[in-house]
Amino acid sequence: MQIGFPFRIDGRGRTAETDEDAHVRELIEQVLFTGLGERVNRPRLGSDLRALTFAPADDALQAATQLTVQAALQQWLSELVQVQAVDVETEDSVVRVTVRYVIQRNQQTRVATFQQGG
Repeated sequence: MQIGFPFRIDGRGRTAETDEDAHVRELIEQVLFTGLGERVNRPRLGSDLRALTFAPADDALQAATQLTVQAALQQWLSELVQVQAVDVETEDSVVRVTVRYVIQRNQQTRVATFQQGG
């Protein structure tokens, strides 16, 4: 078991735990929505995806964002996952990211969608 993200107390009054698959998903979410420079001891952790929330949507920005997100995930989580595809969509003030990845430990493919804004 791993510590759940975001950190919280469970119904028993203890630190909430999560299984490994959920933990990997939570780590991906942390990389996606952590701003560069936000973590004091790891200023390069993150993808600055939140900055897109109010950015003008166009194909060039979307393609650049997909590459940036995929590179960030590979840099920080390559020991845990192999990223197969990243799809970034923006609509009004919502950024939606779908990540297809393989968990290295058990070679299971997962697809997870994350959303910010709205």
